[in-house]
Amino acid sequence: MSFTRALRAVGAAAAAGALLFAAAPTASADQVRDDQWPLTAFAAEKVWNEATGKGVTVAVIDGGFKKDHPDLAGQFLKGKNLVDASDESTVDQEDVAHGTAMSGIIAGHGHGAGGASGVKGLAPDAKILPIRSIGDLSAYFAKPIRYAVDHGADVINISRGADNGSDDATVAAAVKEEREAIAYALEHGVPVVTASGNQGKTGVDNLLFPANEPGAVTVGAVDSRGEIWDKSNYGPPLMLAAPGVKNVVAGLDADGYDQADGTSGSTAYVSAALALLKQKFPDLSAGQLVNRLTKTAGLPTSANGTSLPDEHFGYGFIKPYSALTEDIPAGPKNGPLKVDELNTAIAQAKGSDASAPSSSPDAASDSSDSSGISTGMIVGIAVGALVVLVIVVVLIARSRKNNGGGPPPPPGGGWGGGGQAPYPGQQPSPNPYQQQPPPRAGFVPAIPLATALRSALVRSATTGPTGPTRRAKCPAPRRVRGTSRVRCAYGAVAGIGSLGRAHHHEIG
Repeated sequence: MSFTRALRAVGAAAAAGALLFAAAPTASADQVRDDQWPLTAFAAEKVWNEATGKGVTVAVIDGGFKKDHPDLAGQFLKGKNLVDASDESTVDQEDVAHGTAMSGIIAGHGHGAGGASGVKGLAPDAKILPIRSIGDLSAYFAKPIRYAVDHGADVINISRGADNGSDDATVAAAVKEEREAIAYALEHGVPVVTASGNQGKTGVDNLLFPANEPGAVTVGAVDSRGEIWDKSNYGPPLMLAAPGVKNVVAGLDADGYDQADGTSGSTAYVSAALALLKQKFPDLSAGQLVNRLTKTAGLPTSANGTSLPDEHFGYGFIKPYSALTEDIPAGPKNGPLKVDELNTAIAQAKGSDASAPSSSPDAASDSSDSSGISTGMIVGIAVGALVVLVIVVVLIARSRKNNGGGPPPPPGGGWGGGGQAPYPGQQPSPNPYQQQPPPRAGFVPAIPLATALRSALVRSATTGPTGPTRRAKCPAPRRVRGTSRVRCAYGAVAGIGSLGRAHHHEIG
């Protein structure tokens, strides 16, 4: 059966949406660190007095990694390539750029004297378990999730996504596999952090898998004021927000750095925050770790009074120092994670499988077993039971009519009781992210997407300080087992090697 929907596979733009890299002239390493505004917003030096991620492993599931980047040297554990047998030098460079950027946000340690230069991650002493995967149409991200859990990951970062398909049985099977993998991770205390996507839309066609899976920690993007980025996808699955605008990241160009917008980076910051919490509170469950982030999350002043969780903010933007230092009861094992919903969905899928008609030729022959009970006898018993049931129902109905109804429902609403109260919302925070001063001269901020589009469509080539440049093209379509078509999202990518140049590619 052919798929009516195919996996989104992209390069530097994660499948969760277009990731915009902006070009800028070569910047000094000190300037790179200075322009990492999230570290200033988080009061990172205070955060690192509490935890640095030491002893914690974060699995990064992405398209590739530059393992010899100076800001990431020694941070990669032995990982797994679930895409093909190619070595890193043959992997699409846009994929490598994306995985490298996410790894740097999480566990970059800088370089030079005291690591004071270059990109530094929020959890600089954490280790990265690199898993090369763009998803699998037979199971979405189930395989890399299970691999990560089985190989010691404490947190799983997926800044990618796969299309929600139609009602095709194969797509349903893939969703089932992925949900079971998320449940497997949570059973082992490993949170799965995912990106909401970058179209500024809602709905299952935009909140891709695993972002719309119950049990996942779905993340949106905010700017330096704490306001939601206008391209951040939203909806009920949203749980948290984090910096996703003008993030300076480890890159592949001559000077090694890029600047990017997108929920991919936001996801990496939440994964890093969870790594810090795992170091300080190693005995907490995945849900209890996430609970510390939701209980201390903040909102900008413009969102004061918002009922939480909100479909744009979730519980708000993360505040790692508060999450590490405030007195917060551990609470229930699952915390704010929708584990009950996840387990129900898994059970329903298994029930559907169990109720499917058997195609075995032996099934019909078993209608009369060795006990000697015939099919006719079974039918007779069933009919008799049905007659008795009808009589009982009639008698009960007459009794209720004569007695005026029956007892009122119990206090608290509903019959049956024992229902779990909704997860409590967080109160608005008066401390939004700090507004950073304008970038220094010589470091060009991320250009608007529309500008990148116009630039690429109007000009096929430009000349910058590093010589002629060309428009980026769509990566070669990736054939995934079981499908005849793979479609890519669009994005823009450029390095910090020339002044003001950016390339845009549209992928059908």
